[in-house]
Amino acid sequence: MNQFNIKTTYDLVYVIINQGLGSKVLQKAKEKGIHGGTIFYGLGTVRHPLLNLLALYDEHKEIILMGGESDIVDQVINHLNHSFKFHKPNHGILFRINSCRMLGSRFNDCNERENIKEVKRMYHIITTIVDKGKGEEVVNASKDAGARGGTIINARGSGVNETTRIFNMEIEPEKEIVIIVAQADQSQNIIDNIKSELKIDEPGQGILFVQEAAEVHGLFHQGK
Repeated sequence: MNQFNIKTTYDLVYVIINQGLGSKVLQKAKEKGIHGGTIFYGLGTVRHPLLNLLALYDEHKEIILMGGESDIVDQVINHLNHSFKFHKPNHGILFRINSCRMLGSRFNDCNERENIKEVKRMYHIITTIVDKGKGEEVVNASKDAGARGGTIINARGSGVNETTRIFNMEIEPEKEIVIIVAQADQSQNIIDNIKSELKIDEPGQGILFVQEAAEVHGLFHQGK
């Protein structure tokens, strides 16, 4: 059988948690079948300490990215929730994104999800890549449009003369990646304000892309 005909679906799992816990998250995930992951370092920001969305308070955070077959990811999410208590405020955030055409493990295609039960997606993941020093501007623009906070990641190449790439855009040492989790009905206003303030739609000013979160844990809303 051609391996490309295998109907296996894969998901990506992001975990944002306090610095020092990333390795423990990976260890727990491996107990349920995840083979590995990547840990990034970032800085969390929120508008006001009483607003718990993202559970970030200008603290250093670790962002863990993992991928696996959907049935394994189900078990991993339950195991991580039990171990790290994401249902409680200030314990971090976990979200899941459906992936298409994952390479490097096995191949799968978006069409394979045709018969999968549709999940109501209430949150969008807004990722913006800008020059170093502009990450805070992205966060401020998103806050002005209703977001509660975000996570800024310093993106660095592996050497002085090397760069990494995201969607064919070179990510050099002077870049910052901003991740914002927003309610779906707020995301367009946030995107529009980031575009307006940062001129993202002009050449060389950065890149912004949006993903739907299939499952989110650890988000809390409190009155202003």
